[in-house]
Amino acid sequence: MLYSFILTVHLMACFILIAVILLQAGRGGGLTDTGGGAAQSILGARGASFLTRATSACAVIFMLTSLSLAMLSAQRGRSLMEGVRPKAAAPAPVAEQPAPQEAQPAPAQQKPVEQPQPAQKP
Repeated sequence: MLYSFILTVHLMACFILIAVILLQAGRGGGLTDTGGGAAQSILGARGASFLTRATSACAVIFMLTSLSLAMLSAQRGRSLMEGVRPKAAAPAPVAEQPAPQEAQPAPAQQKPVEQPQPAQKP
């Protein structure tokens, strides 16, 4: 219950932080300049300080929820493999060995038969 609540707050802080950062004018402008460059007149000087404060607040909330979620996850101690039973290793198949045979005498080696050479003509 608490984990789901903190996760929801964390996700909202993420999206708000993204939006606030994109709205701020940086070196080359930002999304505030898409209205024809009249962003300062829309938000005014107070708008810039509001966006800076909102960024700081969202960053603090983001960091606190990140740490809270990390601590709660560590306390849960759940694993992806929690409900999975390991399979018992099947015994390796035993190769059948042939029955030992009696030693047989090696066959007698025969001498090679010499073939007669044809006679040479002088």
